[in-house]
Amino acid sequence: MKVNGEEYRTIWMEGSTVFMIEQNQLPFKFEIFEAPTYFDTCFAISTMIVRGAGALGAAAGFAMAQAFMEAPEDGFMDYVLQAKDDIEATRPTAQNLFYATGRVFSAGKNSVDDAIKEAQLIANEDARDSRLIGQNGMELIEEEARILTHCNAGWLAFVNYGTALSPIYLAHKDGKELFVYVDETRPRGQGARLTAWELKNENINHKIIPDNAAAYYMAKGEVDMVIVGADRIARNGDTANKIGTLEKAILAKEFNIPFYVAAPTSTFDMDCHYGTDIEIEYRHEEEVLFQTGLDNNGNLNKFLVCSPGSEALNPSFDVTPKKYITAFITEKGIIKPNTQSIMSICKK
Repeated sequence: MKVNGEEYRTIWMEGSTVFMIEQNQLPFKFEIFEAPTYFDTCFAISTMIVRGAGALGAAAGFAMAQAFMEAPEDGFMDYVLQAKDDIEATRPTAQNLFYATGRVFSAGKNSVDDAIKEAQLIANEDARDSRLIGQNGMELIEEEARILTHCNAGWLAFVNYGTALSPIYLAHKDGKELFVYVDETRPRGQGARLTAWELKNENINHKIIPDNAAAYYMAKGEVDMVIVGADRIARNGDTANKIGTLEKAILAKEFNIPFYVAAPTSTFDMDCHYGTDIEIEYRHEEEVLFQTGLDNNGNLNKFLVCSPGSEALNPSFDVTPKKYITAFITEKGIIKPNTQSIMSICKK
């Protein structure tokens, strides 16, 4: 994707350093964060400098490769195993993260060079799969479609293209007129800050709406479809995604609106049988109690927006049961949300 006329990926590695777009600064500042060690990459993952299923997978793969490059001869495997544990502890709900560490770790047992090549391959596959998801999903988007999306599953959440936004991008490039409702997605505002920024850069007609306004527009018959991403999909089709996805799915079911989940097969966890088995990450209450924005001097600052002294709960994800999902849009095609379809496509 282009920023200020220049092509970028969300994350990439040169030598032993990982480079990534600093997403906590967007949309106010465009900066590149450099992570010279696996510990720095872990920091970027845990602090959400990089976030989103595919981008987390790429980051985790690069971090695992960095660990192989950094490991001392004496205690080499102990160092690498500790690094693997550290990386996997950063964001426990994200399946792509575990998928990537597993692949790079296995490759690194052969050689450090193989670990590096595998990490680069994972990133390239993510970009390819996101483009294919767009190609498969764009056929579902009719002329003048009004689409609601939740959180950010666009280019910034993957190495390129994204998942939920990829069909929108390709449909727009195909000449289709469309409109996107962008959920603000509290507490971190990733819809208002990231999805809106992406759509604006692509000149796609959109409006930011409060998270609790979806029912209003659905009841008025002004939403034609919902497309969201996913952080982990169980073998039976239950899907973990950004908090608030479940309520959007329930609303879509009530108003007979198609609800699609766009995700690569790397997000499907064949070892996780049901959504109830998915670990839900709880993040710090400050994300709820404070909001980040520009002050009067144009500097990025945190502002307390809640009652002083009150505490908050902050689950990052919820699980949408498969009964609310119309279909999955994957790089291998569009499938129904059931175990047989999922297992069949993940074995290909």
